[in-house]
Formats: sequence, C-alpha cells, structure tokens
Amino acid sequence: MNRCPISYLPCGDQKYAKEGLALLNRNLTTLLDFPYSASEQRLEASHRMIRMSIQGVQPKLSAILNTRRHIFDLVETEGRFIIKPPHSIYGQMPENEDLTMRLAKITGIETPLHGMMWCKDGSLSYFIKRFDRVGRRDKLAVEDFAQLAGLTRMTKYDYTIEKTVKLLETYCTFPVLEKYKFFKLVLFFFVTGNEDMHLKNFSLITRNGKVELAPAYDLINSTLALGGAEEEMALMLAGKRKEFRKKDLIDYLGKEVLKLNSVVISQTLSNFQRVYPQWHLLIDQSFLSEKAKQDYRSILDSRLKRIL
Repeated sequence: MNRCPISYLPCGDQKYAKEGLALLNRNLTTLLDFPYSASEQRLEASHRMIRMSIQGVQPKLSAILNTRRHIFDLVETEGRFIIKPPHSIYGQMPENEDLTMRLAKITGIETPLHGMMWCKDGSLSYFIKRFDRVGRRDKLAVEDFAQLAGLTRMTKYDYTIEKTVKLLETYCTFPVLEKYKFFKLVLFFFVTGNEDMHLKNFSLITRNGKVELAPAYDLINSTLALGGAEEEMALMLAGKRKEFRKKDLIDYLGKEVLKLNSVVISQTLSNFQRVYPQWHLLIDQSFLSEKAKQDYRSILDSRLKRIL
C-alpha cells in the first residue's frame, strides 16, 4: 500500500491521499508527476538562480500550483511555492527536511504548508508554501537575522545565540513571547541534529500589526545528511559550538540569557517528552530509508538525554 508524501496517510494504489491533495487546494482531485527529473530540476535551478530571489546552497525553484492542470508550474516571479529537488551529493534531503518540519509542527513550532511530490523519474521533491505572500500580489515584510545584524551571506555564521536574543528584544513587538518561541526552536535544532542553523535561517515577520518570529523553515537533520558533524550548532553559545549539556541549553540559555521562568522551561521540556513517541511514529512513517530512520532515531535519543 502506498503512502501519501503530502499527508503520510495510506493511499492504496494512488500516489496521493485525498486529504493530502486537499491541503494544497480543496478542489484538487489529483496531482500529476512534476515534469522534471531530479537532475533537470537542479539544472533549471542553476539557470534561474541569477533571476530569482531565492538563494542558498541547496537548489531551489519557484513555482505556482496550477489547479486547472493539476500540476506545479515553474515561474521566475510571483511564485507561491519553493521546490527543492534531491541534492546531487547529499542523499534524501527532501525526505529529511519534510520529516524534520513535521516533527517541528507536532512540537508546537509554527511551520508553513509543506510536503513532497513525485517527479517524472520517480524521485521526490520537497515543496513549501511561501509564508511571506498573501492574496494575489501582497507581500509581508520579512527580514532575516543576518539583515537585522548587518551581516551578509558570507558572514552569517559570525554571530552568537546571545546576540540573537538582543535582536528579539530590539525588534519584536512582544519580546517575552518571542524568547519562549526562540528557546523552543533552539532546543529543537539541537535535538534534531541541525547544526547548520545560521542567521539566514531565522527571520522576523510583520503581520497583523505585530513583529514576531517567522514560521520555521529550512529545518533539516544536517548531522544525518552529512553522516556526522564536528559541531552541534552553527552559532556559538556560551563560547562554544559543541558538547552542549543541560547546563548550557537549559540553565544558561533558558534561565540566564532568555530569563525564562522555571514554569515555562519545565513546560517546554515536558512537551518534548510528551511528543517523543509521536516523533518516533513519524520517523517510522517517513520516506527515509530504514538505515536513515534508525540513525535519525539514534540522534534524537542521544541529544534528548543530554537536556532532560
């Protein structure tokens, strides 16, 4: 029996479950294979890179959902979705990112609509809906932390977690609330082996008259993707980037830097414990290989033990 790459629900002999298609559009009854192979998508991404606003190391394409034709169409402007094909070097990147984003959602972290779609060569590409677009042409104000800190793509690692907290205090409408959300994010990055969360992967968004943390994006277990990691965090915390323990992430970051009260910290850790069985269930349901599933679980288990 097949499993839907959008909803993870069983879908019989179909490629998608109706519940998964409805997440994209309630009137969508089918979704045709994306008419590009993985290699063709990477080639398209390299050709369009100069003309598009989406940047980064991982190949990305801009697209809209054509509900009339039941397919994603590539566009150079006014895209509503970002598509990431399989990487040429690192295996199962779409499957990894989609799973990690799902783990974040059930942990209580805001995430945009996302999923995976089948391509003409049988590969899976990851898609995510742009959260900075509303209506037909309106765009919400979004600035990543590198912009706020006055840094560039080349210097996006030259910062500390402590300094990012100052950005929250300076720019957010309700800093206390955003500090709690940020605390949960940092713990999640650590637990899920995401050691590449640099300043370009954090953003503030202005919506409903409020400046707040943008929905999470680019979440991936990079430790799994790279087959191990020398560091555990891209941004320095307490003067280091690895060998973090409870005293660093809970006592120092949570209590001293973010100044969160003990009740909030306790609730956050209890929530991680509560969703732990759901994490393992999602990993089992994911499209990762059996070996990658086992490795993902091992990373989760070992990291979680270090903060609880």
